[in-house]
Amino acid sequence: MQLRDSIFRLVDPRNKESYASRIYDIVMLIAIAISMVPLMFKTHNELFWYFDLISGICFIVDYFLRWIIADYTSKKTKLASFLMYPITPMAIIDLLSILPIFNLLGPSFKVFRVSRLLKILRIFKVVRYFEPLEIIMAVIRKQSKVLLTVLSLAFFYIFITALIMFNAEEQTDPLTGKVLFDDFFDAFYWASCTLTTVGYGDLYPITDTGRVISIISSMVGIAIIALPSGIITAGYMDELKNRKEN
Repeated sequence: MQLRDSIFRLVDPRNKESYASRIYDIVMLIAIAISMVPLMFKTHNELFWYFDLISGICFIVDYFLRWIIADYTSKKTKLASFLMYPITPMAIIDLLSILPIFNLLGPSFKVFRVSRLLKILRIFKVVRYFEPLEIIMAVIRKQSKVLLTVLSLAFFYIFITALIMFNAEEQTDPLTGKVLFDDFFDAFYWASCTLTTVGYGDLYPITDTGRVISIISSMVGIAIIALPSGIITAGYMDELKNRKEN
């Protein structure tokens, strides 16, 4: 039991007073960072093999350490915690992050070959070791209902705006000789870009009616996009204040 207590104090990101815990977090952040380096290059380098090996070993050790203390962070019974841990969201990400290391062990493990994209999942492990991201995730969990409501509002507005534009903008583009919106997906894509004020410029209205609709959509989009930003910012400050008080 004393050993498991020590492991928990080591891997628990909330234990900021422990020097060993801070070192552990830094080591894991470095492991995540070097595991991302090979994904920045198309060519393979021998140094990348060592990066994958070192980071993979760190991820394996971290996975089993967290499994050993699964009951410390779960409200379930001790046995249920151990049995259910492998199917928790973060444990699944941890396991998928480990699988690419089997590519390094030889041809006999070809069955474990996975896409390079699988390694990108490792970036999500940063949430555990980088406190600002961990706080943001906590805020999102607490404000999930409100944020889901805002997301539903945004999706509904995009749909309505796309529907209006799809039926209002029926003129052909003089440059291409084609209808601006060939299908509803084009209109939905345009409405999404307009709502978020991205404006790629690949699709744009050419009639006065379409431009008026675009202006209104952009102005309302600013207000809708500002809602989740304000919610997360306020929640972040409250969470930070609560953690300092505790």
